[in-house]
Amino acid sequence: MLFTGTGVAIVTPFHHDRTVDFDALRRIVHHCVDGQADYIVALGTTGESATLNAGEKADVVSCIIDAVAGRIQVVVGVGGNNTAKVVDDLKHTNFDGISGLLTVTPYYNKPSQTGMIEHFKAVAAASPVPVILYNVPSRTGVNMTAETTLTLAHEAGNIVAIKEASGVLTQISQIIRGRPENFSVISGDDAISLPLIALGGQGVISVAANAFPRQTSNLIREALAGNYPAAQAIQCAMIDLFETLFVEGSPSGIKAALNILGLSQNVLRLPLAPVSQKTYQILDSLIKEI
Repeated sequence: MLFTGTGVAIVTPFHHDRTVDFDALRRIVHHCVDGQADYIVALGTTGESATLNAGEKADVVSCIIDAVAGRIQVVVGVGGNNTAKVVDDLKHTNFDGISGLLTVTPYYNKPSQTGMIEHFKAVAAASPVPVILYNVPSRTGVNMTAETTLTLAHEAGNIVAIKEASGVLTQISQIIRGRPENFSVISGDDAISLPLIALGGQGVISVAANAFPRQTSNLIREALAGNYPAAQAIQCAMIDLFETLFVEGSPSGIKAALNILGLSQNVLRLPLAPVSQKTYQILDSLIKEI
Protein backbone atom coordinates (compact mmCIF):
# COMPACT_ATOMS: atom_id res chain seq x y z
CA MET A 1 0.00 0.00 0.00
CA LEU A 2 1.12 3.55 -0.71
CA PHE A 3 1.67 6.05 2.10
CA THR A 4 2.09 3.58 4.93
CA GLY A 5 3.64 4.59 8.25
CA THR A 6 4.20 8.12 9.54
CA GLY A 7 3.54 11.14 7.37
CA VAL A 8 4.37 14.57 8.79
CA ALA A 9 1.81 17.34 8.23
CA ILE A 10 4.61 19.87 8.14
CA VAL A 11 4.31 23.43 9.42
CA THR A 12 5.29 26.53 7.46
CA PRO A 13 7.67 28.46 9.76
CA PHE A 14 7.64 32.26 9.70
CA HIS A 15 10.03 35.03 10.70
CA HIS A 16 8.77 37.65 13.14
CA ASP A 17 7.68 39.77 10.15
CA ARG A 18 5.58 36.77 9.03
CA THR A 19 7.60 36.06 5.89
CA VAL A 20 8.39 32.38 5.31
CA ASP A 21 11.47 31.18 7.22
CA PHE A 22 13.03 28.76 4.76
CA ASP A 23 16.06 28.04 6.97
CA ALA A 24 13.72 26.85 9.74
CA LEU A 25 11.71 24.84 7.22
CA ARG A 26 14.88 23.01 6.15
CA ARG A 27 15.77 22.34 9.80
CA ILE A 28 12.35 20.82 10.44
CA VAL A 29 12.52 18.69 7.28
CA HIS A 30 15.94 17.31 8.30
CA HIS A 31 14.62 16.75 11.84
CA CYS A 32 11.71 14.71 10.44
CA VAL A 33 13.82 12.69 8.01
CA ASP A 34 16.45 11.97 10.65
CA GLY A 35 13.61 10.94 12.98
CA GLN A 36 12.59 8.23 10.46
CA ALA A 37 9.33 9.71 9.23
CA ASP A 38 8.11 7.94 6.10
CA TYR A 39 6.85 10.94 4.11
CA ILE A 40 6.12 14.65 4.41
CA VAL A 41 2.84 16.38 3.60
CA ALA A 42 3.23 20.01 2.53
CA LEU A 43 0.59 22.74 2.30
CA GLY A 44 -1.99 21.10 4.56
CA THR A 45 -3.93 22.72 7.37
CA THR A 46 -0.87 22.50 9.61
CA GLY A 47 1.15 24.30 6.93
CA GLU A 48 -1.23 27.30 7.09
CA SER A 49 -1.82 26.94 3.36
CA ALA A 50 -4.93 29.14 3.56
CA THR A 51 -2.70 32.16 4.32
CA LEU A 52 0.00 31.49 1.69
CA ASN A 53 -0.10 33.03 -1.76
CA ALA A 54 0.62 31.02 -4.91
CA GLY A 55 4.27 32.04 -5.08
CA GLU A 56 4.88 31.18 -1.44
CA LYS A 57 3.24 27.79 -1.88
CA ALA A 58 5.50 26.96 -4.82
CA ASP A 59 8.59 28.10 -2.91
CA VAL A 60 7.63 26.10 0.20
CA VAL A 61 7.18 22.90 -1.81
CA SER A 62 10.44 23.49 -3.70
CA CYS A 63 12.31 24.02 -0.40
CA ILE A 64 10.89 20.82 1.07
CA ILE A 65 11.73 18.75 -2.01
CA ASP A 66 15.26 20.16 -2.03
CA ALA A 67 15.77 19.45 1.69
CA VAL A 68 14.32 15.94 1.45
CA ALA A 69 16.73 15.19 -1.42
CA GLY A 70 14.90 12.02 -2.41
CA ARG A 71 15.25 10.36 1.00
CA ILE A 72 11.49 10.06 1.62
CA GLN A 73 8.33 10.86 -0.30
CA VAL A 74 6.66 14.28 -0.48
CA VAL A 75 2.90 14.77 -0.72
CA VAL A 76 1.40 18.17 -1.56
CA GLY A 77 -1.98 19.52 -0.49
CA VAL A 78 -4.19 21.04 -3.18
CA GLY A 79 -7.88 21.48 -2.43
CA GLY A 80 -10.77 23.90 -2.20
CA ASN A 81 -14.50 24.41 -2.55
CA ASN A 82 -14.44 25.42 -6.22
CA THR A 83 -13.90 22.27 -8.27
CA ALA A 84 -12.94 24.10 -11.44
CA LYS A 85 -10.30 26.13 -9.60
CA VAL A 86 -8.82 23.04 -7.94
CA VAL A 87 -8.54 21.35 -11.35
CA ASP A 88 -6.95 24.49 -12.78
CA ASP A 89 -4.51 24.70 -9.85
CA LEU A 90 -3.46 21.11 -10.54
CA LYS A 91 -2.75 21.97 -14.18
CA HIS A 92 -0.38 24.73 -13.02
CA THR A 93 1.33 22.74 -10.25
CA ASN A 94 4.84 21.41 -10.80
CA PHE A 95 4.71 17.78 -9.66
CA ASP A 96 8.43 17.06 -10.08
CA GLY A 97 9.56 15.37 -6.87
CA ILE A 98 5.99 14.95 -5.60
CA SER A 99 4.65 11.44 -4.92
CA GLY A 100 1.05 12.19 -3.99
CA LEU A 101 -1.77 14.70 -3.67
CA LEU A 102 -3.75 15.35 -0.48
CA THR A 103 -7.12 16.96 -1.21
CA VAL A 104 -9.73 17.98 1.36
CA THR A 105 -13.50 17.72 1.21
CA PRO A 106 -15.01 20.97 -0.10
CA TYR A 107 -15.67 23.31 2.83
CA TYR A 108 -18.34 25.98 3.46
CA ASN A 109 -20.50 24.98 0.45
CA LYS A 110 -21.66 21.84 2.34
CA PRO A 111 -22.05 19.68 -0.78
CA SER A 112 -24.15 16.53 -0.87
CA GLN A 113 -22.45 13.13 -1.01
CA THR A 114 -23.17 13.08 -4.76
CA GLY A 115 -21.50 16.47 -5.11
CA MET A 116 -18.43 15.23 -3.25
CA ILE A 117 -18.17 12.15 -5.45
CA GLU A 118 -18.26 14.25 -8.61
CA HIS A 119 -15.80 16.77 -7.13
CA PHE A 120 -13.23 14.15 -6.22
CA LYS A 121 -13.61 12.29 -9.51
CA ALA A 122 -12.81 15.53 -11.34
CA VAL A 123 -9.81 16.19 -9.10
CA ALA A 124 -8.55 12.62 -9.48
CA ALA A 125 -8.87 12.82 -13.26
CA ALA A 126 -6.74 15.98 -13.27
CA SER A 127 -4.06 14.68 -10.89
CA PRO A 128 -0.88 13.19 -12.37
CA VAL A 129 -0.02 11.54 -9.03
CA PRO A 130 -1.90 9.24 -6.61
CA VAL A 131 -4.61 10.98 -4.59
CA ILE A 132 -5.23 10.88 -0.82
CA LEU A 133 -8.72 12.02 0.18
CA TYR A 134 -8.96 14.11 3.36
CA ASN A 135 -12.09 13.98 5.51
CA VAL A 136 -12.05 16.47 8.40
CA PRO A 137 -15.64 17.49 9.22
CA SER A 138 -14.63 19.55 12.26
CA ARG A 139 -12.97 22.01 9.88
CA THR A 140 -15.02 21.71 6.70
CA GLY A 141 -18.54 21.48 8.13
CA VAL A 142 -19.36 18.33 6.14
CA ASN A 143 -18.64 14.64 6.67
CA MET A 144 -17.77 12.30 3.81
CA THR A 145 -19.55 9.04 4.62
CA ALA A 146 -18.00 5.61 4.44
CA GLU A 147 -20.23 4.82 1.46
CA THR A 148 -18.93 7.85 -0.44
CA THR A 149 -15.31 7.03 0.38
CA LEU A 150 -15.76 3.45 -0.79
CA THR A 151 -17.47 4.55 -4.01
CA LEU A 152 -14.46 6.74 -4.83
CA ALA A 153 -11.99 4.05 -3.74
CA HIS A 154 -13.55 1.51 -6.09
CA GLU A 155 -14.38 3.77 -9.04
CA ALA A 156 -11.44 6.20 -9.29
CA GLY A 157 -8.25 4.28 -10.00
CA ASN A 158 -5.74 6.82 -8.73
CA ILE A 159 -7.54 7.53 -5.44
CA VAL A 160 -5.35 5.33 -3.26
CA ALA A 161 -5.96 6.42 0.34
CA ILE A 162 -7.95 8.52 2.77
CA LYS A 163 -6.76 10.64 5.67
CA GLU A 164 -9.67 10.10 8.06
CA ALA A 165 -10.10 12.75 10.73
CA SER A 166 -13.79 12.30 11.52
CA GLY A 167 -12.88 10.59 14.79
CA VAL A 168 -15.76 8.15 14.25
CA LEU A 169 -14.31 4.66 14.62
CA THR A 170 -17.45 2.95 13.30
CA GLN A 171 -17.19 4.94 10.07
CA ILE A 172 -13.46 4.22 9.81
CA SER A 173 -14.13 0.51 10.42
CA GLN A 174 -16.68 0.45 7.61
CA ILE A 175 -14.14 1.95 5.21
CA ILE A 176 -11.50 -0.60 6.24
CA ARG A 177 -13.99 -3.44 5.83
CA GLY A 178 -15.13 -2.44 2.34
CA ARG A 179 -12.04 -0.90 0.76
CA PRO A 180 -10.13 -2.27 -2.23
CA GLU A 181 -7.11 -4.38 -1.39
CA ASN A 182 -4.49 -1.65 -1.87
CA PHE A 183 -6.43 1.32 -0.45
CA SER A 184 -4.78 2.88 2.62
CA VAL A 185 -6.75 4.25 5.58
CA ILE A 186 -4.65 6.83 7.41
CA SER A 187 -5.40 8.51 10.72
CA GLY A 188 -5.70 12.28 10.65
CA ASP A 189 -5.52 12.46 14.43
CA ASP A 190 -2.43 11.54 16.46
CA ALA A 191 -4.49 10.45 19.46
CA ILE A 192 -6.42 7.73 17.60
CA SER A 193 -3.71 6.43 15.28
CA LEU A 194 -3.10 3.37 17.49
CA PRO A 195 -6.75 2.19 17.59
CA LEU A 196 -7.08 2.93 13.86
CA ILE A 197 -4.09 0.70 13.10
CA ALA A 198 -5.53 -2.00 15.37
CA LEU A 199 -8.66 -1.89 13.19
CA GLY A 200 -6.54 -2.37 10.05
CA GLY A 201 -5.34 1.13 9.17
CA GLN A 202 -1.96 1.98 7.65
CA GLY A 203 -0.59 4.83 9.79
CA VAL A 204 -0.98 8.53 10.49
CA ILE A 205 -0.46 11.94 8.94
CA SER A 206 0.79 13.50 12.12
CA VAL A 207 1.03 16.99 13.59
CA ALA A 208 3.07 15.88 16.61
CA ALA A 209 5.72 14.35 14.35
CA ASN A 210 6.96 17.83 13.41
CA ALA A 211 8.49 17.99 16.88
CA PHE A 212 8.67 14.29 17.77
CA PRO A 213 9.23 12.32 14.56
CA ARG A 214 11.19 9.50 16.18
CA GLN A 215 8.68 8.83 18.98
CA THR A 216 5.72 9.06 16.60
CA SER A 217 7.40 6.85 14.00
CA ASN A 218 8.29 4.28 16.64
CA LEU A 219 4.70 4.23 17.87
CA ILE A 220 3.36 3.64 14.36
CA ARG A 221 6.05 1.14 13.44
CA GLU A 222 5.42 -0.97 16.55
CA ALA A 223 1.66 -0.88 15.99
CA LEU A 224 1.96 -1.89 12.34
CA ALA A 225 4.21 -4.78 13.41
CA GLY A 226 1.53 -5.92 15.86
CA ASN A 227 3.71 -5.15 18.87
CA TYR A 228 0.89 -3.45 20.74
CA PRO A 229 2.43 -3.38 24.25
CA ALA A 230 5.37 -1.32 22.94
CA ALA A 231 3.04 0.94 20.94
CA GLN A 232 0.77 1.40 23.96
CA ALA A 233 3.72 2.44 26.11
CA ILE A 234 4.66 5.19 23.66
CA GLN A 235 1.01 6.25 23.28
CA CYS A 236 0.56 6.55 27.04
CA ALA A 237 3.77 8.58 27.35
CA MET A 238 2.61 11.03 24.68
CA ILE A 239 -1.16 11.24 25.13
CA ASP A 240 -1.05 14.41 27.28
CA LEU A 241 1.14 16.05 24.66
CA PHE A 242 -1.26 15.06 21.87
CA GLU A 243 -4.12 16.68 23.77
CA THR A 244 -2.25 19.86 24.70
CA LEU A 245 -1.04 20.47 21.15
CA PHE A 246 -4.66 21.03 20.11
CA VAL A 247 -6.15 22.72 23.17
CA GLU A 248 -5.81 26.18 21.58
CA GLY A 249 -5.98 25.04 17.98
CA SER A 250 -3.52 23.75 15.43
CA PRO A 251 -0.90 24.63 14.30
CA SER A 252 -0.63 27.03 17.26
CA GLY A 253 0.29 24.18 19.62
CA ILE A 254 2.88 22.52 17.41
CA LYS A 255 4.52 25.87 16.60
CA ALA A 256 4.93 26.48 20.33
CA ALA A 257 6.50 23.02 20.68
CA LEU A 258 8.91 23.66 17.80
CA ASN A 259 9.88 26.96 19.40
CA ILE A 260 10.57 25.23 22.72
CA LEU A 261 12.82 22.77 20.87
CA GLY A 262 14.66 25.62 19.14
CA LEU A 263 13.58 24.60 15.63
CA SER A 264 11.52 27.66 14.64
CA GLN A 265 9.97 30.91 15.80
CA ASN A 266 6.58 30.85 17.53
CA VAL A 267 4.91 32.91 14.79
CA LEU A 268 1.64 32.32 12.91
CA ARG A 269 -0.28 34.31 10.34
CA LEU A 270 -3.57 35.89 11.32
CA PRO A 271 -6.25 34.93 12.01
CA LEU A 272 -4.25 32.29 13.90
CA ALA A 273 -2.39 33.36 17.03
CA PRO A 274 0.19 31.80 19.37
CA VAL A 275 -0.99 29.77 22.37
CA SER A 276 -1.33 31.40 25.77
CA GLN A 277 1.60 31.52 28.17
CA LYS A 278 -0.17 28.93 30.34
CA THR A 279 -0.40 26.41 27.49
CA TYR A 280 3.17 27.20 26.42
CA GLN A 281 4.42 26.38 29.93
CA ILE A 282 2.43 23.14 30.01
CA LEU A 283 3.94 22.14 26.67
CA ASP A 284 7.40 23.02 27.94
CA SER A 285 6.92 20.70 30.93
CA LEU A 286 5.54 17.85 28.81
CA ILE A 287 8.38 18.15 26.33
CA LYS A 288 10.95 17.98 29.12
CA GLU A 289 9.29 14.80 30.40
CA ILE A 290 9.36 13.19 26.96
